[in-house]
Amino acid sequence: MKIRYMLLHAYGMGGTIRTVVNQANAMAAAGHEVEIVSVVRRRTAAQFAIDARVKLSALVDQRQGVAADSLARKVWRRARGKIVPYGEFAAGYFTERVEQAVIDYVSSLDDGILVTTRPALNLISARRTPATVKRVAQDHMNLGSYPTPVREQITRHYGGFDAVVVLTETSRTEYRDALPGTRIVRIPNAVHMAGREHSDQSEPVVIAVGRLVPQKGFGMLINAFAEAAADHPEWRLRIFGTGPNKERLEAKAAASGLGDRIRLMGRSDRIHDELARASIYALSSRIEGLPMAMIEAMGHALPVVAFDCPTGPADVLTPEVDGVLVPPRDVDALAAALRRVMGDRELRRRLGAAAAVTAHDYAPEVVMPLWEDLFASLSSEAPVGGRAR
Repeated sequence: MKIRYMLLHAYGMGGTIRTVVNQANAMAAAGHEVEIVSVVRRRTAAQFAIDARVKLSALVDQRQGVAADSLARKVWRRARGKIVPYGEFAAGYFTERVEQAVIDYVSSLDDGILVTTRPALNLISARRTPATVKRVAQDHMNLGSYPTPVREQITRHYGGFDAVVVLTETSRTEYRDALPGTRIVRIPNAVHMAGREHSDQSEPVVIAVGRLVPQKGFGMLINAFAEAAADHPEWRLRIFGTGPNKERLEAKAAASGLGDRIRLMGRSDRIHDELARASIYALSSRIEGLPMAMIEAMGHALPVVAFDCPTGPADVLTPEVDGVLVPPRDVDALAAALRRVMGDRELRRRLGAAAAVTAHDYAPEVVMPLWEDLFASLSSEAPVGGRAR
């Protein structure tokens, strides 16, 4: 089969990029003809390892800077293209020039499978990719997380896809309600589990991993840990990641009065070692798609303490079996759960052992055959219809 994956920035960092690269690598290893198409290119080298059998190309080279598009981004409402809706989280990338490059590319295709990976790209594909191509839309978040203008466009145009692939059962229910008659398939992202060292629950460390952005709720985690830490003076909180909220979070950590017990660690190339040395994984997100970093931590036999945010944690965890869920954004409840798990090593061991078992449901050998089955079934079907404008 000929399979093309389209990413906004295949040369960057992020969970969606990593998981799509993993998919492409697995499909190439299975003998398929695979290409990754990056809408923009802002780095010389890809940040994730791409199989040599996977072709990598870019539509708009921005390595010399994005000055040519700067004015258009500042007046995006007037200078943007005609398809990507205002409110799409990456809308700033889609100047008229960039959107037109995507339109020209997808319009030129006439065979194979095209997998697009965010609403902006999905909407362009739904409206401009010929029906001779099998069109697959991925949603790496969930329908309820998008602003109203984006949801309206999704509801209007995603029915033209041969399949819409989501990460969780909750998302599948959302999309089935919004798009009756459209093929909605749940395929979680894969997480490599081989060779994972398990935590022995001896180090008094709570760990969290993610971009330092409001979505991840690390300010709430700092507050919750500060509350729980009063009863457990030996415990420390370590947050790994980079992002625009770094200074604000550092100020909050300093204001907690706990000194070095709360630290923002930045990015680590040895995050699996850090996870294996921790004893609790905390997830404080306001919203998730499928929490990959959480599943990575579970692979190290870490118990999870998490907000039951939409969507993701409850689709993975079984409360009191492999983790503890508390109401969304309830800092006091998060603090109480942390306090309880910090104070009970046997509970951590029990939850962590079950978490490691759960994590294997997301191993590549379980997930990748689901993609192959979907692609094989699409290749044997007639097109669902023409371009939806």
